Amino acid sequence: METSSNIDKNPDEICKDPSDGRKPGDWTSRYNKDGAMGKIYFEAGYLLTLLIIVCIIAITLGIQCKNQFIKCDFALSPTVHSYCFAWVGGMLGGIVFASKWLYHTVAKGIWNIDRRLWRVLSPLLSGVLAVMFVVIICCFNTIEVFSIQKSCGIGFLVGYFSDNAIGKLSELANVFFAKQ
Repeated sequence: METSSNIDKNPDEICKDPSDGRKPGDWTSRYNKDGAMGKIYFEAGYLLTLLIIVCIIAITLGIQCKNQFIKCDFALSPTVHSYCFAWVGGMLGGIVFASKWLYHTVAKGIWNIDRRLWRVLSPLLSGVLAVMFVVIICCFNTIEVFSIQKSCGIGFLVGYFSDNAIGKLSELANVFFAKQ
């Protein structure tokens, strides 16, 4: 059961090969040794649990926002709702992105434990980045606050592309705040 290593391959070439370099009938996992499958399932379970929790939060916020079915002592302002939905969208985007990378790395044979911290923290950072992005946009916009749909949509895109966004923000910070 010899499989070729995908680590040295060009990512474009890996995507063109749906067999992942395996021979027909080679169906066993590459990750049976050292408890790697348990670690992979833990990460998948964490991301799935986070997805369920964020969806429950979104539904709860949506019900509270639209119908006031949930009786509580406080009512969230439209601004707070907008920022909450930006966080929900950012979290969802981060979860989708981390999940996509988890299954791609497992399938392509390049999963490693060293990226676990990234996969665990990425959705959380995506949510924070999405909220701050919406806050900044609202500061420069003539409207006081976005609708919850726009906030959630912008949040999702920012969350999904948060790695790229953080990289670009670093570049901008270096340009604007670099010591001369």
